[in-house]
Amino acid sequence: MNPAHPYDALLLVSYGGPNGPEDVLPFMRNATRGKGIPDERLLEVSGHYARFGGVSPINACNERLIEALRAELAARGAELPVVLGNRNWHPFISEALAELVASGAKRILMLPTSAYASYSGCRQYREDVAAALAGLGEDADGVTVDKTRTFYDSPGFLQAQVDRIATAYRRLEEQGRKAEETRLLLVTHSIPVAMQEGSGDPERPGSDYIAQHLALAEVLVPRVEDALGVERGIIRAELAYCSRSGPPQARWLEPDVNDRLAELKDEGVASVCCAPIGFVSDHMEVVYDLDTEAAETAEGLGIDYVRAGTAGTHPALIASLVDLVCERAARARGEDPERPCALESGPWHEECGPHSCRMIAGLDTGIPVVAGPAAPKNGEPPPRHPHRAREAQR
Repeated sequence: MNPAHPYDALLLVSYGGPNGPEDVLPFMRNATRGKGIPDERLLEVSGHYARFGGVSPINACNERLIEALRAELAARGAELPVVLGNRNWHPFISEALAELVASGAKRILMLPTSAYASYSGCRQYREDVAAALAGLGEDADGVTVDKTRTFYDSPGFLQAQVDRIATAYRRLEEQGRKAEETRLLLVTHSIPVAMQEGSGDPERPGSDYIAQHLALAEVLVPRVEDALGVERGIIRAELAYCSRSGPPQARWLEPDVNDRLAELKDEGVASVCCAPIGFVSDHMEVVYDLDTEAAETAEGLGIDYVRAGTAGTHPALIASLVDLVCERAARARGEDPERPCALESGPWHEECGPHSCRMIAGLDTGIPVVAGPAAPKNGEPPPRHPHRAREAQR
């Protein structure tokens, strides 16, 4: 039996990125749509892409990810075409869905490249797909789109992070730095505080964006210590953020990785391993924000700095992603499959709740979504509680 039945296709949804210099400005307009940012400002910050010839590395990363998924699916006898749909550049989600629907696909499974549950990493993709289906009109009649569950808690994602971080620590050891001398910065994409407060599922306490990272860190760090053969408690780890954007008066999650590097220097830390656990692939936020900007900050401070690899196409991650595809297919067939999870919090749900991953806590926009119900619009959000930053420190 085809383990991917009843699905006709797998839609990998991602952020997207420019393919050349002429794409950069229109891509950035798409990425900042509705935020009122003038072209002059967009041109100022487009220098990140100029360093790489106007080409985002996320494109090649997603091509490799698709090839790895296809190979693993084929090895399991799963007959399932895999296509890419992007939020902000070609091939757009709307283009990918139009192609699938034209080919006769009726049941489609969506796999976001974001490992964690937040508005931008979960609900917004569900909104994007719903809007794309609506744009197809009658052609989309009878088409349904489901979603795999969030994979930050999957065994393969954990194993990939352990292997990448252990490899980075060994590189520092070759430079004469011991594990106990090296601070581990677990870096993820910063998001607005309002989005953090609306992330996760309010029906599942302790499931917000920060908590997801902390839950992974709690299991990850001891596994890295075991891989290195050092005593438990040797490695000190904490959560830091990168890629903040938006107006300066808006509150985003902190500390920024560059600010934290400066603080660590003042604390006497001479060696840092930067692990981008919030990013699946080496895209722009990694190769510029961490490999360029943070690396230059560390060099200027006199800190020995190494960046761990992203999970990428690590075999364990690919196996877990295909596990999630087959698991969701089994659920669609009415079966009750095993749901592997590496964390004590238990596996994430397949169908998102009506109030999960909101842009602002307490605010339901009523925007249609796929893969779960959309709560009706409720007007203005309630007053927010003061934000308290949390760090994964040991």
